[in-house]
Amino acid sequence: MAKGILIVVSAPAGCGKDTILEQALKADPNLYYSVSATSRAMRPGETDGVSYYFKTRDEFKRMIAEGELLEYTEYVGNYYGTPKKAVNDMLEAGKDVILKIEIEGAANVKKMFPGCTMVFILPPSFAELERRLHKRGTETDEVIKQRLETARKELQYAENYDYLITNAALEDAVDDFLAVVRAEKCRRENREGVVGDLLAE
Repeated sequence: MAKGILIVVSAPAGCGKDTILEQALKADPNLYYSVSATSRAMRPGETDGVSYYFKTRDEFKRMIAEGELLEYTEYVGNYYGTPKKAVNDMLEAGKDVILKIEIEGAANVKKMFPGCTMVFILPPSFAELERRLHKRGTETDEVIKQRLETARKELQYAENYDYLITNAALEDAVDDFLAVVRAEKCRRENREGVVGDLLAE
């Protein structure tokens, strides 16, 4: 069985990455979403073990110390990280694994998995990004200002990614994401042994 591909997705807060990935997962049953761990507080509508594994700072530090994370970073005052075991197990089982992580964590994963696929989701404009952040109603004006400043810094790293998807219309962004997955599945590097199998018939 061919191993799955690892897809790393990053985006500034408010770009709609969660919604895009939710729709993509419904459309492609071979996609597996790797649930991240975080020390931030749970928001309304979120579920532990589905949205994130919600941990205290002390619990998160223990995970770091015991080598349970593929990568981790501190972002806007909270820890975020990727539990290692589930990712490796799913890739071996042939599942295509999505990691939704910040740019620092994405760079760390790229070093460990040079063949991973890097996708950056862009807002159509900063005005629209600010509107979406206000619409969420989950953060203060000060935090939103901080997120917009962080977004400007993050966008400077978009050139390190393989694919850039602008989320102007959700349906188009989901289609673009699924097209990236299909294209990557057809890469020669990801279809090792296919030609040999044919010639052996």
